[in-house]
Amino acid sequence: MPSGLLAATAAVAVLALTATACGPEEDIGGGTTPSAPAGQADGKITIPDDLKDRLKEHGIDPDKWRDGEWKNWDKDQWLREAQDFVNPIIDGLWDPERMREADKPPENPVDNDISGDDGVTDPTPAPVQAAGVPTPYHDNAPEAGKLLFDGPKGPMVCSATVVKDPANPGKSNMVWTAGHCVHAGKAGGWYRNIAFVPSYNNDNLSLAELETAPKEKVAPYGLWWGRWAQTSEQWIAQGAATGGQGAPYDFAVLHVTPEKGSTGKSLEETVGSALAVDFNAPAVPQIASLTATGYPAAPPFDGQKLLRCQDKPGRLSVRQDEPTMYRIGCTMTGGSSGGGWVATGSDGKPTLVSNTSIGPVSAGWLAGPRLGKEAEGVYRAVSEKYAGQ
Repeated sequence: MPSGLLAATAAVAVLALTATACGPEEDIGGGTTPSAPAGQADGKITIPDDLKDRLKEHGIDPDKWRDGEWKNWDKDQWLREAQDFVNPIIDGLWDPERMREADKPPENPVDNDISGDDGVTDPTPAPVQAAGVPTPYHDNAPEAGKLLFDGPKGPMVCSATVVKDPANPGKSNMVWTAGHCVHAGKAGGWYRNIAFVPSYNNDNLSLAELETAPKEKVAPYGLWWGRWAQTSEQWIAQGAATGGQGAPYDFAVLHVTPEKGSTGKSLEETVGSALAVDFNAPAVPQIASLTATGYPAAPPFDGQKLLRCQDKPGRLSVRQDEPTMYRIGCTMTGGSSGGGWVATGSDGKPTLVSNTSIGPVSAGWLAGPRLGKEAEGVYRAVSEKYAGQ
């Protein structure tokens, strides 16, 4: 899984969990050759004129950027700054096979116990075995889904959650995830081809069954491309793949649009639900339990099933001058990064209060940021950008 931090209205970045929550550490200069989608066997895609102009403004050759989608990931072509986010829809790229094979979470491992760091840290929690969400997933966690994107070594995965949009009540197209799931942090930039699949593999089909399943079974509520992404300035400036750097600010918000064009329904209307977000994060003693949900892809999991852990949270301080994080016992691994952490709100309804950010190399616990003014700044900036749309 990815991991990230930084300022309130920076563009989203990919953030990973620890080795348990993410895959192997990625080399920014590396690359693989993912298959081109149907109708694009030569690996070429059409770049809109406005996107060409944006790339040229940053000194990037549009043809090299285009070819990099399928051939090489040139670190010199990595768009980095908040305002540089681009994510053109490539129709047919995320077919069932490519969705199934996207199993490399961004990495962000930390030591098994970092309680020696400055700040307030509670004892390491006992592991809580991740349990499968009852099927169909949509009946029990309609807001949850899988986040797909391309990194230097091909298709990668995280988890994400549909959240409410204050500018468009009842018609939200906003998705919450980790910063490291959209942006690589201080050593990189924005990931490519970011798309959200609500209720991925809704019926909990086996890997063998998924090999022949039609797209409607794999993505029953459609594929939603990231139209815009923002993460914290802290994550962009400080976030790193290992050691928990930037983790207290490792959150991001996407505004999404359906792959096949508008059907007249928003994401919230399509899935029938969206979670409120609490930016006045309650203190640990005030929370009876938190439930973290996601699609772990690193062993022993395969990334095809929606799992969750429930535990009373403790506190984790990565650095004394940074906000204290929530921590729970959980055996989920990489790929669960970005998945929502839900508590019962003051109104008695489920509310998102955090997201999976980091975990230990050997698995056993997860930590997520407490959401405050920086997170609210990112959230409201994305909402206001598309107010009335």
